[in-house]
Amino acid sequence: MAMIPDLQSSLLCDDVRQERTGKFILIGLFDSLGSPSFPFRHARLFLVTRWCSGEGEFEQHTRILRPDMSTLVAEGRKIPVKLPNAEATATNVELFLNLEFHGPGTHWVEIMLDKDLKLRFPLRVGQVKQRPVPPDGYPGFAEG
Repeated sequence: MAMIPDLQSSLLCDDVRQERTGKFILIGLFDSLGSPSFPFRHARLFLVTRWCSGEGEFEQHTRILRPDMSTLVAEGRKIPVKLPNAEATATNVELFLNLEFHGPGTHWVEIMLDKDLKLRFPLRVGQVKQRPVPPDGYPGFAEG
């Protein structure tokens, strides 16, 4: 009999590496994005999930929604979650490429397990002022 797992964590980041030992290294954790103009494309977004305290085979499915909570920005593929026993964990790394955000506002990341919503969390997308680049190069950088 299957025992539905808990979603231990769900994190957005810029990149993910995996050591030879199996440990994951998450680079650039974030919960918001910014752009001086819209629409804009965000080149790479990684979503890392960890499932625990369950047993059986399940399917994870991720969606990223616009602020209206119904229009898709992106939809992930279905990812298997296999937990042979209640002490096992399953870590999934999902990559989204070239996400297009049409305007600022709170977008939503939804994580489902076998079509049941397990977590919905905000991804704030804001408009930021473009920083002017000084004519002599980088600010605070002095050549010596």
